[in-house]
Amino acid sequence: MKKFFKWVGIVLGGFVGLIAIALVVIYVVSQSRLTHVYQIAEEPISIPTDTASIEKGRHIFQFRGCEACHGENLEGTVYLDDPAVGKVISSNLTTGNGGVGSVMSDSDWARAIRHGVRPNGTGYLFMPSTEFYFLSDEDLGAVIAYIKSVPPVDSSLPASEISFTGRIVMTLVKGITFIPAELIPHDAARPTAPEVGTTPEYGEYLTQSCKVCHGLTMSGGVIPGFPSTWPPAPNITFGGGSALPTWTEDEFINTIRTGKTPEGKELRAEFMPWNSYKFMSDDELKAVFVYLESLPRLEYGNR
Repeated sequence: MKKFFKWVGIVLGGFVGLIAIALVVIYVVSQSRLTHVYQIAEEPISIPTDTASIEKGRHIFQFRGCEACHGENLEGTVYLDDPAVGKVISSNLTTGNGGVGSVMSDSDWARAIRHGVRPNGTGYLFMPSTEFYFLSDEDLGAVIAYIKSVPPVDSSLPASEISFTGRIVMTLVKGITFIPAELIPHDAARPTAPEVGTTPEYGEYLTQSCKVCHGLTMSGGVIPGFPSTWPPAPNITFGGGSALPTWTEDEFINTIRTGKTPEGKELRAEFMPWNSYKFMSDDELKAVFVYLESLPRLEYGNR
């Protein structure tokens, strides 16, 4: 019996040791990614100062979801605190106490927004730059102009943190990362933004953020890397399982404006950020509808 328990102890000890080694490896590997320094070439961006451009920047900042994350006064917020992922804390962007506005150059703003990279070259956690990478120089300049125009707000917040569970997921699950800079082709030629118009091309330009939840094909399904409390994203192509084929363009616009579908369903803003997209103009929403209508009609869940 003593021999049996001895072997059980050896096996359990070995098992515990392997787990400890695996956890150390996960920490080291994830830490090397968190501290990786990106070499981003400086991109000259013209920052306008006229009122119309600043107002345009505010409009983009609102409908692209930046305000929902950073707050109406750009003071920063605790956007998400979930042990499965970590703490998603948006920075105070103003020049007030605790804000980053007083230390960010125009180039720093461009790298942060378009590339998800801090002034020291490391990647921001959770910053959705994979969406903003496609911003035109004109739109990016307008957004930076707006940020710089906002009055200072005193608000001190800690930096975002990734939980150890988040580190495990990011290390073991291929394709999931909480460092968006890892997904951006920093050295590639800049994508050309389409002309403004009620076209599928411009609609796609306006909906880069939608692909985070609905998938690259917009056919929906379970959202990889998101907390289990989040519901699957619906199919927003005109394929199987989608409600859009039964909606008119006006009904689509009204849904985004009010958060209520033609069927009377209330959209939950914490999952579907219609309260950001409602700031789009009618022409912008028409372009989005035309884009969704042009997509391949896929069955639900073909992300």
